[in-house]
Amino acid sequence: MEKETLKNIFDFLEEKENKNKPFLWKIMNNEPFTDDELNIKGDLDLFEENITYIPEGLKVEDNLNLESCKRLKSLPDNLYVGGELNLEGTNIKQIPKGLYVGGDFRLVALKIKSLPKDLKVDGGLDLGYCTDLTSLPNNLKVGGYLSLYNTKITSLPEGLEVGWDLYLDYTMINTLPKGLQVDGDLSITNNPLAKLSDEAILSMIEPDGYIAGDIIREDNG
Repeated sequence: MEKETLKNIFDFLEEKENKNKPFLWKIMNNEPFTDDELNIKGDLDLFEENITYIPEGLKVEDNLNLESCKRLKSLPDNLYVGGELNLEGTNIKQIPKGLYVGGDFRLVALKIKSLPKDLKVDGGLDLGYCTDLTSLPNNLKVGGYLSLYNTKITSLPEGLEVGWDLYLDYTMINTLPKGLQVDGDLSITNNPLAKLSDEAILSMIEPDGYIAGDIIREDNG
């Protein structure tokens, strides 16, 4: 169906039946959003869509899937996502200020260089293969797992709290900060820490730190 025909249909439904135009249609045609349209009650799945922006003021109650939106280079400040946020396969290089993610936050292989100090993630945080990322903000708190798999981060920040497993596999992190709190396992496959005993590792984070689960080493020769 031709674009002009679709536009006429959507305009008619909006005017006569008070039905909102599709979210994707408005983005692709650069049409303004009402406050009501910026509050998504469920999931918003934009997988592989050819979008270039996300509107300011967007609030998604459940999951926001932006995977493989290759033309997407930025997100608005104060974006709220109540569930999972997937940015894998986008060209986003900077995480916005005031971002809240209630579920897992997937940033796999993005060319980001830093994370904002006010980032709030109540689920897991997957930074695997983010090879331009060399540090994390102090007092970072992640409600679920934290994966630094194959990053170039060489040390962990003070005040780090991880609500589930911490993956330091294939990194050069060789020490842990005092007070580190991990409510799951610590995975250190192909990591310098793997050569140390559990007792030596735990002594680094004493007296206030802890690892609630196991310290896991695999295939370290």
